[in-house]
Amino acid sequence: MADDNSIFIGGKPFMNYVTGVVMQFTTKSAEEVIVKARGKFISRAVDVAEVATKRFLDGQAAVKDVLIDSEEFENREGKQVRVSTIEILLTKAKK
Repeated sequence: MADDNSIFIGGKPFMNYVTGVVMQFTTKSAEEVIVKARGKFISRAVDVAEVATKRFLDGQAAVKDVLIDSEEFENREGKQVRVSTIEILLTKAKK
């Protein structure tokens, strides 16, 4: 699957991400969409996936898989930091 079907969750307004997910399924006819987030945005990613699948795409899309992991990187102060990540795979519901 191409990376253009990924939605990266950050600090933008919540509904921007929900709209992005819905647009991937409706106008771009994507079979799958991945909602990705790190750290403090993980809970927002879960909310985006739930609102998109249960309110806007009810019966049309569902959560297929959830992958959790962590990444380690060096922050601005040169300290090693580990941050949690999540990828929520949404797929079109089979008719």
